[in-house]
Amino acid sequence: MKGTIDASLSKAKELLLNNPKEQAEHATIVDLLRNDLSLVSKSVQLLEYMQYQEVRAHGKRTGQLSSWIQGDLDANYRQHMGDIIYAMLPVGSISGAPKAKTVTHISRIEHEDRGYYTGIAGIFDGNELDSTVLIRFLEKDGTYRCGGGMTHQSELSSEYKELIQKMYVPIF
Repeated sequence: MKGTIDASLSKAKELLLNNPKEQAEHATIVDLLRNDLSLVSKSVQLLEYMQYQEVRAHGKRTGQLSSWIQGDLDANYRQHMGDIIYAMLPVGSISGAPKAKTVTHISRIEHEDRGYYTGIAGIFDGNELDSTVLIRFLEKDGTYRCGGGMTHQSELSSEYKELIQKMYVPIF
């Protein structure tokens, strides 16, 4: 998922799908995630590209662009789940691209450890993995962390509005 908008805006879907900055950001991250997945699996395929979806929480509607990518893991993947996950970290949708360079920049700019924020969490029962990227995170001290990506095409006011739009706690 990369690209969000306030879905209550008139023609929100068209605005998001036709935004050159969001198109470029989405394409970059899809390519990065395909590459990451190819590190741990075979026959990587892009199943659906840049589909518009709406997420509803607390009376808010957020439009987002999502793509679906899959690959075939080796038959013994269950014994190597930790290695598979580790090989793909940090998650490309968080780090940006090129991954190694942006991770270096993030480390230089941020003056504190992120802890669990932007990491992953999940449950692996020995057969199936149900996981999530911690893109919105409530710390023990009550600090709520929510971020966003910046590109050379970013406009500060638009990025700020997108951050506010994404800043919800999805309680169902």
